Amino acid sequence: MNLSLRFAVRYLFAKKSHNVINIISATSAVGMATGTAALIMIMSVYNGFDGLVRDSLGNVEPDILVTPSEGKVFVPDSPAFDWAYSQDNILNMCSVIEEKVFVNYDGHSGIVKAKGVDAVYEEESPLRDKIKDGSFRLHKGDIHLAVVGAGTAGSLGINPRFVAPIEMYFPARDRKISLSNPMASLEMVKVFPAGVFSVNAETDASLMIVPIETMRELLEYDNEVSAVEIRMRPGTGARELSETISGLEERLGPGYRVRDRFRQNEALYKMMKYEKAAIFLILVFIIIIISFSIFGSLSMLIIEKKGDIATLRSLGAPEKLVRRIFVTEGWMISLLGLAAGLAIGIGACLIQQEFGLVRMPGGFVTPAYPVILKWGDILTTILCVAGIGLLMAWLPVKVNIKED
Repeated sequence: MNLSLRFAVRYLFAKKSHNVINIISATSAVGMATGTAALIMIMSVYNGFDGLVRDSLGNVEPDILVTPSEGKVFVPDSPAFDWAYSQDNILNMCSVIEEKVFVNYDGHSGIVKAKGVDAVYEEESPLRDKIKDGSFRLHKGDIHLAVVGAGTAGSLGINPRFVAPIEMYFPARDRKISLSNPMASLEMVKVFPAGVFSVNAETDASLMIVPIETMRELLEYDNEVSAVEIRMRPGTGARELSETISGLEERLGPGYRVRDRFRQNEALYKMMKYEKAAIFLILVFIIIIISFSIFGSLSMLIIEKKGDIATLRSLGAPEKLVRRIFVTEGWMISLLGLAAGLAIGIGACLIQQEFGLVRMPGGFVTPAYPVILKWGDILTTILCVAGIGLLMAWLPVKVNIKED
């Protein structure tokens, strides 16, 4: 065993003449363990909520969204879409038309975002698994149906069991607004509620899914769409996704915008990253404060071992060895706390993942706190806590051990 390490181990576990040094050292190790465990658990819970947000967005937003650079609509007749459809990693492509419209249902009215979708979306939409009432279908023979968010259904009193239609209104493109008879300047179509879905609060409160032919009739379009949604096959990697986006951008040209899920919600994803970084920095700052107790205990130990230091020097021990002994001893306190904290934090997260012991209050979308352990977070925690511990071990040695 390295000589400095042997001295450090002996100093760490041997009984000191002043019992307060043992108490401070033990408190320091416990504090570092608590801070490390808290860092692992809180970051893992944040990862869990982050995953819930991403999953909920994935139920509504596609992996790739193609929209026009200018204007609201375009005709999807580019050969680029034929090329994309031929790619093995693409699951499906859907044409959609989105617009905010005025709706009236049985005396209740409001503004909603109506999304007209084609038959592919109707057959393969991930919203099928999010239906809370009724069913996900947009056609019943020649009758056009609608599926609405739970928030919209609640505010407008929409119930798929009722036979009242949802009336959708939008200003006619070829008629001027008449002040004497405003209704004459509006186009109106009717759909009947078929189901209610629930994804997240924002989507539930604003979205209504209808057939694309309904939206074309209301908006007076022929073959135009406002976007083409592309979903990738499960297991598609980031590299394949990027290559598909690059291929589409090259073939479509500057007249189109091709965005992945991040760029569709760039502000949201950036905010989530900044929040995680802020939480991490706050917890690291707490650990720094806790680690100052190592500075105190090591300073007291150096004062107590002045005689040993003098003896080592008289025996010819180099100054680096003397300093290394106490730096190692101080660092071991934080490393012991780090090891204990990692065991506690990782163990608690694994138990929560498996059994969900800590439950979420109220009627949240998940019954227990979601937890996702990431090796990147664990490695970053190890490096930060170990680095803080090394710094707090080096400082008192620098201050209290002077060369003769």
